[in-house]
Amino acid sequence: MSQQAEPGPTAPAPPKPGLWLRCLLGGLALWLLTAVITYTTKNTNLLPTLILLGSFLVPGVFALWAYEKHGRDLGVNVLLRCFVVGGILGVLGASVVESYLLRPSVWMFAGVGLIEEAVKLLALMYVVRHYRQLRGLRAGLVLGAAVGFGFAAFESAGYAFNAALTLDGLDLRSLLETEVLRGLLAPFGHGLWTAIAGGVLLAHRRTNGRYRLGGPVLGTYLGVSLLHALWDSMHGIAVWLVARLSPADELQRSLFAQGYIPRPTAEQKHLFTLFSDGGLIVVSLVGIAWLLSLARSGRTAPSAPGTPYSRTR
Repeated sequence: MSQQAEPGPTAPAPPKPGLWLRCLLGGLALWLLTAVITYTTKNTNLLPTLILLGSFLVPGVFALWAYEKHGRDLGVNVLLRCFVVGGILGVLGASVVESYLLRPSVWMFAGVGLIEEAVKLLALMYVVRHYRQLRGLRAGLVLGAAVGFGFAAFESAGYAFNAALTLDGLDLRSLLETEVLRGLLAPFGHGLWTAIAGGVLLAHRRTNGRYRLGGPVLGTYLGVSLLHALWDSMHGIAVWLVARLSPADELQRSLFAQGYIPRPTAEQKHLFTLFSDGGLIVVSLVGIAWLLSLARSGRTAPSAPGTPYSRTR
């Protein structure tokens, strides 16, 4: 009797649509459950779980959404490499460069924007260096977003850890507030800026895998760095605007210059909230409009020969 050949391994089925939403709801439920149990039991062994869940949930879900919506043909492996390897390299690179080049000054946040956007682009270039077929606007938008969200996740984990540690011991409330705030703001920060820069970068990638770092790429990098700097400095800008609009003596002006509003009145509190929150909204809207403009241009522009990922979907 002839033996039947054993069936070979089958390729894993692609994830069903809507996986990002199921991950968001399930992850949120797990985070809330972890937060409640940590708060009631005071078990510090749960802190790593709480920090990792809270820091990676929103960035990871948005990276998954970008993959499901626009990047299924790019490959899940390269997306994970961009998120994990690109995010770690970006955080490490920014930490090293900022420690050597930045000092407290009025221009510090401009330096932060330039450095962090540069290291994220370099991380993206490193991860996709062997994937010469990965070029075009759509590939850059999806993979750039993955690097940016990975950067945001690892950075948020550090902020949450620092928020939990105080001179008086563990501050669980501060940790939870930090994770909630950074989770809500995550879609409008690193992922958005690096998606824009990555889209233009890979749109100008040659068929041999080399990059054309000309005017469009450089201009986009400077533009997203400006958005980054404005986002980070919005607290100081709001204080400066309140100081300009409020009568103050010499002592109060010196405190204003250090980023504080001494004994703020009700009107000053309202003005600060208006300028700080309103400024973040304006920066976010500019970034979203820029991203949508790029996506529309990718849909209408004809695909160049040999650029399989040049169109958005």
